Amino acid sequence: MIERLVVATQNPDKLAEIEAVLIDSGLVGEVAQGLSWPEIEETEPTLLGNARLKARTVCDLTRLPALGDDTGLEVAALGGAPGVRTARFSGPGGTYASNRAALLAALDGVTDRRAVFRTVMCVAWPTGEEVVAAGELEGAIALEERGSDGFGYDSIFEMDRRTLAEWGHEAKLRFSHRTRAIQALAEALAGS
Repeated sequence: MIERLVVATQNPDKLAEIEAVLIDSGLVGEVAQGLSWPEIEETEPTLLGNARLKARTVCDLTRLPALGDDTGLEVAALGGAPGVRTARFSGPGGTYASNRAALLAALDGVTDRRAVFRTVMCVAWPTGEEVVAAGELEGAIALEERGSDGFGYDSIFEMDRRTLAEWGHEAKLRFSHRTRAIQALAEALAGS
């Protein structure tokens, strides 16, 4: 177990989701709160690169173990896009709503709507050590938004004919791509 950890995100929705799973899994004793750092620009070309960049930067600033993550939504019909640009799919300053609208527009008339949510996590320690893990969730992009519980692309990402926003927060925490990445991280830490 990691006694105290910083989650290297300033997104309150993502932080709440990650913190709940970290604590419930027993992987972390405490998620450090109230710390701040400058915005970290995701400049790496891969999810792993961005996760590592965030973890190392926040670890170096706080001198605490830090968890960085990056999540990409990979749509088969778009050749894996938006991928590392998931949070900025509609352009700089994009919002959850504008990103969903841009993705639905890009898939207008497309029948192959298969998609994968992929999360890569990296925990970095002040000693220089790192542990990396990933999780994914296969599904499809809905034809329209459905459901109201969630954030990001939850209202258009379907699994078993329900969007993540229709599954609801508690159910999503049991099987999401982030939960799967944290489970893989726990296994990797147990083996190290």
